[in-house]
Amino acid sequence: MAPQIAWIGLGNMGRGMAKNLVEKGNLDKPLILYNRTKKRADDLATQLGADKTKVVDTVKDAVSNAEIVIMCLGNDASVNDTVDVILENDVTGKLIVDSSTLHPDTSNTLEKRITEKGAEFVAMPVFGAPAMADAGQLICVCAGAASAVDKVKPYTKDVMGRAVIDFSGQPAGNSSLLKIVGNTFILNMVEVLSEGHVLAEKTGLGTDNLHHFIEALFPGPYAAYSKRMLAGDYYQRDEPLFHIDLALKDSGHALSLAEKNDCSVPALKVARKHLEQVKEHLPDKGDIPSVYGAVRQESGLKFENK
Repeated sequence: MAPQIAWIGLGNMGRGMAKNLVEKGNLDKPLILYNRTKKRADDLATQLGADKTKVVDTVKDAVSNAEIVIMCLGNDASVNDTVDVILENDVTGKLIVDSSTLHPDTSNTLEKRITEKGAEFVAMPVFGAPAMADAGQLICVCAGAASAVDKVKPYTKDVMGRAVIDFSGQPAGNSSLLKIVGNTFILNMVEVLSEGHVLAEKTGLGTDNLHHFIEALFPGPYAAYSKRMLAGDYYQRDEPLFHIDLALKDSGHALSLAEKNDCSVPALKVARKHLEQVKEHLPDKGDIPSVYGAVRQESGLKFENK
């Protein structure tokens, strides 16, 4: 018999992950849904079917009858606040899974707090954009006690994701550390694309010509982000796919780790400066590819390319 699972947090990533868990996870009980803005949970429940989901009003309601609790929240403070509430309950024998992007020290602290209360903990951040979450194409990174990771893995590959990176037996913070370091690759990729397109435009090569090169040599994420930049998606989207506040949080974690470990990360510092400029220009609508606008502006062009 499948365990009763509760899902906490239905942002852009969480919605897609929860949807695939219901549709492909072989659950025999309704997925319990909680979100601070209840309408998001209600909307997802309507989409998936009332017989396959159960919307609750509080974190306590979500946790009390669940054997596995999965969180996907925006930042360290939100996760810590939620875990404070979770640990007000008897969690003996429960498994708490966190799919948020956290500082590794936060994940290690959560593992200690939760296991001391008799529960298990797995840190399971994911790589991929919201569209990949919807399609079940994420890469899941699982760390924690091997027995706990084994309980999570059936819901990773071919359910919420296309692959799993298994850090069984390693500290929970190791998966968060990989997520933070991995996200610097994405940010630096966006920075390189932004600089390349601005150089192509100002030298007369043209952004379309550069995009053809990118599609031929770097298909996948490079081509996808390049396409979004040239289409003006980086400033026209009402709901960002990778909100600027999250990008600033993740880059801040990376810079703190670099400073703590005496690492030289000049590319990351340049990209971080451009994220800060995006926040000034698009306070609530900034997205990670909006770095393109900041590089354009710094080079004497308009932030908006159209």
